[in-house]
Amino acid sequence: MTVHFIGAGPGDPDLITVRGLRLIQSCPVCLYAGSLVPEQIVAAAPEGARVIDTAPLTLDEIIAEIVAAHEAGQNVARVHSGDPSIYGATAEQMRRLDALGIDYDVTPGVPAFAAAAAALKTELTIPEVAQTIIVTRTSMQSSAMPNNEDLVTLGKSGATLAIHLSVRNLREIERQLTPLYGADCPVIVAFRVGWPDEAFIHGTLSDIAEKVRKAKLTRTALIFVGRALKPDADFRDSALYDADHVHVLRPKKKAKAGE
Repeated sequence: MTVHFIGAGPGDPDLITVRGLRLIQSCPVCLYAGSLVPEQIVAAAPEGARVIDTAPLTLDEIIAEIVAAHEAGQNVARVHSGDPSIYGATAEQMRRLDALGIDYDVTPGVPAFAAAAAALKTELTIPEVAQTIIVTRTSMQSSAMPNNEDLVTLGKSGATLAIHLSVRNLREIERQLTPLYGADCPVIVAFRVGWPDEAFIHGTLSDIAEKVRKAKLTRTALIFVGRALKPDADFRDSALYDADHVHVLRPKKKAKAGE
């Protein structure tokens, strides 16, 4: 018996991996976060499967369902939104399974920040503008941020920030990041990425909070901050395809005789 942690992607049922979908189709027990995972994805579970929305359950109740499946010798598809490695609350489940001696594996999924960048047709790493992406959140009603992971510390890097779970904290984000990125720094709030009601609000650190307030967005949104979101038109090409950039797969051409 194995528990399969599966990343379902951010919303669009087409963005789940082939492996993830096949596992769901094969497992007689499917536990999924109903507030974030579309029902179309878990509808692929086999006929007669025990399909449970874990949104109203506690950790103890979720583990109890897994233990029952383990005792019955039934594989479990544990379906999470996005990628299980990012804000998936999977570590605490794995710790319990380790203690119980229950086997598990992980199938990655498309993270929300990658799906949002694709929808926006945006590269988050622009040569000599930003070459680092920081995935983070702010501390509100959830667990506290570790030392040295506050926005001011992270913002000193100038990296592209993908801030999760913080759309109700935009005023504080503006206050902390404006001295580092500038009031005119581009900001994009991505709402319900991959869902039918997906929306993007474009602004700057100086006006994004007001725009989001007017749009009445209070949850399920990702905040991008950084100059890479709207680089100057004359940013340099990367070295990857530069004719003068020699590497093992594109060695320097030998000069022809007589040249």
